Amino acid sequence: MKVWVTSDLHIDYRQNKQFFQQLSALDYQTDILIIAGDISHQLTEVISLFRSLVRKFKKVLFVAGNHDLWITPEDNIDYSWQKMQQLYHLAQQEGILTTALTIDELYITPLQSWYDFSFGRPSSTIQRAWQDFKYCQWEESLEELTTKLIDQNAASLRTTKKQVISFSHFLPTATLLPTQVPAIVKALLPVMGTQLLLPQIQQLESTMHIYGHSHLNRKVGIGNTIYINNAFGYPKEQHISRKRLLCIYEDGQFLW
Repeated sequence: MKVWVTSDLHIDYRQNKQFFQQLSALDYQTDILIIAGDISHQLTEVISLFRSLVRKFKKVLFVAGNHDLWITPEDNIDYSWQKMQQLYHLAQQEGILTTALTIDELYITPLQSWYDFSFGRPSSTIQRAWQDFKYCQWEESLEELTTKLIDQNAASLRTTKKQVISFSHFLPTATLLPTQVPAIVKALLPVMGTQLLLPQIQQLESTMHIYGHSHLNRKVGIGNTIYINNAFGYPKEQHISRKRLLCIYEDGQFLW
């Protein structure tokens, strides 16, 4: 059994959609796939992909990203919280796991989160340009929302397993963003994640934590945890995204 990871699929782009549609129907039948958010804001596209992937993998786990919760007129709802509940319900109906999975000695769990400006306050430019502020609608402040989501992880933080993989869409610490990045990327730091995630990862004693959102493929060791971003990303991001699935675990062993 292998565990593969990806995030930021953005299948609204034709070439991204084709990559995931064309994955082998035979090669992954005993394997697990982790998707760390951002498939598409179109529910019909997300469900279509889910139906394809559950036939190809033994198990598929998913946590929603910000793009998945954008509201469009076709959604016919008022708030992104409603869309999240609808998305997770449909995922479960299709056989996609949105809660923890235990297989032998391996424990895999999604961690819900958002960004709460604990990495810094957004500039006026980011406040105007960041699309979430237009397409995501919440009844509470982002700080209240993030706390609400983080609190939902409590039941997943108890495990006796020693092999633990956790995953979230958002970054659990600002140090995962490289220091040598363009100014615009640094400006996006306030909407990258939340400091509230890190204590939960530490409580789980995760061997590996998978995250997405930044589109910057990285593998970084912090304490006893390896943090991995394997974002598929936008078509133009060939220089920062691997454009392939990444295997992180095989036959009882983590792949370093």
